[in-house]
Amino acid sequence: MEVGNRTILTEFILVGLTTDPQLQLILFVVFLILYLVTLSGNITLVLLIWFDSRLHTPMYFFIGNLSFLDFWYTSVYTPEILTVCVSEDKHMSLAGCGAQFFFSCVVAYTECYLLAVMAYDRYVAICNPLRYSGTMSRSLCIGLVACAYLGGFINAIVHTANTFRLSFCGKNIIDHFLCDASPLVKMSCSESWIYAKVLLGMVGFTVLSSLLAIVVSYFNILLAILRIRSASGRWKAFSTCASHLISVMFFYGSLLFVYSRPSSTNSLERDKVAALFYTVLNPLLNPLIYSVRNKDIKEAFRKATQIVRPQR
Repeated sequence: MEVGNRTILTEFILVGLTTDPQLQLILFVVFLILYLVTLSGNITLVLLIWFDSRLHTPMYFFIGNLSFLDFWYTSVYTPEILTVCVSEDKHMSLAGCGAQFFFSCVVAYTECYLLAVMAYDRYVAICNPLRYSGTMSRSLCIGLVACAYLGGFINAIVHTANTFRLSFCGKNIIDHFLCDASPLVKMSCSESWIYAKVLLGMVGFTVLSSLLAIVVSYFNILLAILRIRSASGRWKAFSTCASHLISVMFFYGSLLFVYSRPSSTNSLERDKVAALFYTVLNPLLNPLIYSVRNKDIKEAFRKATQIVRPQR
């Protein structure tokens, strides 16, 4: 669309991870396998927690919601990666880009809040074990998860509206596998200083407040663990937090690597690899992190396989 002497873009071309046709085919097979494993792993974890009454506790309620969120998290990104790998038509409309951007913001912001909620749950469990059942009531757990999703949707609406009020012009090639804020802003022909301030305030508040809640929770957890006299008791308390800590490090580590560096140091190839961690690998690893060393989950899985296994 022509506006003055500039052409306003109404569609984009996603380059993807590579332009090598043979490598694209290999990547298609790899990401298809990863996608199917991620979906099956997260669905299995949700169903186990839903149907096994022994897992109807606040901790597993939050883990189940994290798996449910990761199911949608990977579905926002991976189908587009697969399409770009095998399709000759790599065009994406402005509306399609906006939709992917919005839902990616929803799942990312919601996971920030949900990880903070899970840290609070571990804080109550370790620092106030006698009050845990009363404090982490069913209504509070549902309310906390609902607030996480509500916060995710509100932030996503503001973030998306703030981004797509910009006009985009120039080359319509996005050297990435998703519609991300960084390449879109580079294509903007509008004044972006207001956008940058709103984005910095919103993302900064969400990430820093979530991280602060996690850090404060674990600082108190560490103090409580150090007061435990027996080594076995300290290890048991720490092991209940280990899975959540690993999830936090993977999720926030990859996000901060991509978005906290100055633009002058940005490398598109490194950003793509880092983005794969929070878009593809993190949803794949979470069900493994929360199940491999979890006796309750493994017992629930063993029980479920005995039920569905045909009797001889």
